[in-house]
Amino acid sequence: MTPGSEDPRIEVMYRRDRLWAFAAVGVLWLILLFVFFRIVPDAGSTGVIVALVVAGGLVLLFNTAAIAALLRHYREDKQHLYGLDLHYIDEMKKNKG
Repeated sequence: MTPGSEDPRIEVMYRRDRLWAFAAVGVLWLILLFVFFRIVPDAGSTGVIVALVVAGGLVLLFNTAAIAALLRHYREDKQHLYGLDLHYIDEMKKNKG
């Protein structure tokens, strides 16, 4: 592999990480919505429901934004990030063989 050329494994690793990130955010949304709708009947007052909506909304907002920023960073610097992983994976394979 010459410097500056892109290893095709990098794109595979990036796509896999991106899929897992989307899956994690999706699961988070589903779990929080499930918990919210299970708790609402026992919440008692409108104030408690408003607090749950605000708190849950903030959790979803900040976690979704964090994953989006992570994916943006990975996309911008995937050559370096995944290149290091692949370097050490290749070294381990070479030393094992």
